[in-house]
Amino acid sequence: MKFFVVIAAVAVTSAAAADEKSAQVVRSSFDSQPEGSFKYGYETENGILLSAEGVLKNANSEYPAVAIEGGYKYTAPDGTPIEITYVADENGYRPQGNFLPISPPIPEAIARSLAWIAAHPPPVEKYSSRN
Repeated sequence: MKFFVVIAAVAVTSAAAADEKSAQVVRSSFDSQPEGSFKYGYETENGILLSAEGVLKNANSEYPAVAIEGGYKYTAPDGTPIEITYVADENGYRPQGNFLPISPPIPEAIARSLAWIAAHPPPVEKYSSRN
């Protein structure tokens, strides 16, 4: 009997995993513009949603950058709803969401030290090149 229960549990788990892998896309969109902006998104039948918008910044400069704002949501295997929004640009990837860890506050002594260092930068030394 225990063997039958284990086999049934494995079969149900395998079927659930197969459903996850074969989930159909029920909505999908993509739009791009000649100047470099774009918008895309999709939704699957099992509730996964994703959307993003982006623009090309400083297109004619030496350092062009893409700035994207977007997000996604889905339900974790344990039933927890996960929702993440993000900004990705020349300053890096900055996600926010209900399931991301939060860093502890910076201790006051370290915060004072960082403020002092920022207010008192080291002098810039000038080097001459010798030929």
